[in-house]
Amino acid sequence: MPAANPSLKKLRLIPLAAVIFFTVSGGPYGLEPLLTYGGKNGALLLLLITPLLWDIPTIFTVLELNSMMPVTGGYYQWVKRALGLRMALYEGWWTWLYTFVDLAIYPVLFITYATYFFPAAATYKIPICLFIIWLSAIINILGIVPVGRVSLLLSALVIMPFLLLCIVGFTRHAGTFHIPAMSLKGVSFSSIGMGLYTVMWNFLGWDNATTYAEEVKNPIKTYLASTGIAFLAVIIIYSFTVLTAVQSGMDLKAITANGFPALGAYLGGNWLGGLLAAGGMACTLGLYSAVLLSVSRVPKVMADDGLMPKRLEALHLRYQSPYVSIIVCSIVVSLMIILSFTDLLIIDVTLYGAGLSLEFISLIVLRIKAPNEHRPFKIPFKVPGLCLMILLPVAVYGIAVAGAFSESEETLRPLLFAFGIMLSAEVLWRIIVWKKPELKAVARNQV
Repeated sequence: MPAANPSLKKLRLIPLAAVIFFTVSGGPYGLEPLLTYGGKNGALLLLLITPLLWDIPTIFTVLELNSMMPVTGGYYQWVKRALGLRMALYEGWWTWLYTFVDLAIYPVLFITYATYFFPAAATYKIPICLFIIWLSAIINILGIVPVGRVSLLLSALVIMPFLLLCIVGFTRHAGTFHIPAMSLKGVSFSSIGMGLYTVMWNFLGWDNATTYAEEVKNPIKTYLASTGIAFLAVIIIYSFTVLTAVQSGMDLKAITANGFPALGAYLGGNWLGGLLAAGGMACTLGLYSAVLLSVSRVPKVMADDGLMPKRLEALHLRYQSPYVSIIVCSIVVSLMIILSFTDLLIIDVTLYGAGLSLEFISLIVLRIKAPNEHRPFKIPFKVPGLCLMILLPVAVYGIAVAGAFSESEETLRPLLFAFGIMLSAEVLWRIIVWKKPELKAVARNQV
C-alpha cells in the first residue's frame, strides 16, 4: 500500500462545511412528502421537533467521539475500540449497505428534476444514472479537495433558488403571512411515523462526515465549526421552505406529487420553477459525491482489519484516494437504481438507525473504559445523563419504525428487508471467522 503523502492537500473549514451540508442534506429536496404526512399544522412541528430529539444527541455523540479519535474510518473505529471487532463488522457492514441504498436515490432524483426541462430524460433513466455514478467516482478518485470544491459550488446552486422561493413567497403573502398553529391533531400514527422517516432521512449522515478525518486540516476544531455551520444552514433553509409551502395556498398533495419546482412555478412563474429544478439536479450530484466520499473510506479500514478483501485498501499512487473501494461502491450502486424512492427511504433510515445505536453504545462504553482520555469536545453529562440523552433519538427511531409497520403492506416489505439485511452481518461474521479463525480470538480479547 502506498505511503501516505504528508504534502497532500487537506480539506479546510468552509469546503468541509459544504461537504457535511451535502452529506446530511443537500437542501430541502426530498422533504416534500412531509407536507402530506404532517399537513399544514403538523409538518413544521415534525420538522422542528425531530432535529432536537434525533440530531442534537447524534451530533454531540459524533463530535465527542471524533474529537477523541479523529481517524480514517470514523464510526467504524469508535465501535471497534469500544465493542470489539465483531460489532465493528456490524457497524461497517450495515453502514456500507445502507449507503448503497442511499446513493441509489440520488441519480433517480436527478432524473425527476431533469424532466422539468427535458421530459424525454425519463426515457434514458439508466444511461443518465450510470453517467452520474461514474462521473462522481472519477471526482472522488481525484481526492477529497476536488470533492470539497465541487460541494461548495453546488451548495450555492442549491441554496440560491430556495432563497428566492422564500423571498417570492413572503412578498406575495406579506400582509397575510403567519406561522400556522403547530399541532398533530388529526394526523394518524402511521402518518406521524412516515413523517418522522422523511425528516430523519433529510437529517441523517452526521457521522458519515468523520470517515476521512485524517484528510481534514486541524480536524478537531474544523469539524466543530463546520458541523455547526452545516446544522444551522440545514435547519434554516428547511424551516423557511416548509413555511413558504404551507403559506402558498397551493395544495400540499400537489407539491408532494410534483416537487418544489411546481411550487416555484406556482408562486413565481416558470423561471423560478426552472431554477428549483436546476437546483435539484445540482443537489443530487452534490449529495452523491459527498456520500460516496464518506462510504468509500469504510471498506478500506475494514480491509485493514481482515474483514474485507485486502485489495479494497489500495490507495491511488497520486491522489491517495481508496480508488478500488470507490469503484466497487459504484458498481454496486449501478445495480440498485431500479428501487422506488419510498422503499429506499425506509431501508435507508432503518439500517442507519441500527448503526447509529452502536455509536451511542460506544459513547457510553468509552466514557466508562477511558474516562480520563483527552476529549477536546466533551458532552457535559455523566454516564446517567448520556443514557437519558440517547433515549431521545431511540424513541424517535422506535416511533418511526412502529408507524411504518402500521402504514401498509407497501411499507412493511422494505422494513422486513431491512431487518433481514441486519441479520446478514452475523452471517458474514461467521463466514469470516470460519475462514480466519484467528480473528475470533482477536475479537474476544478486545472486549
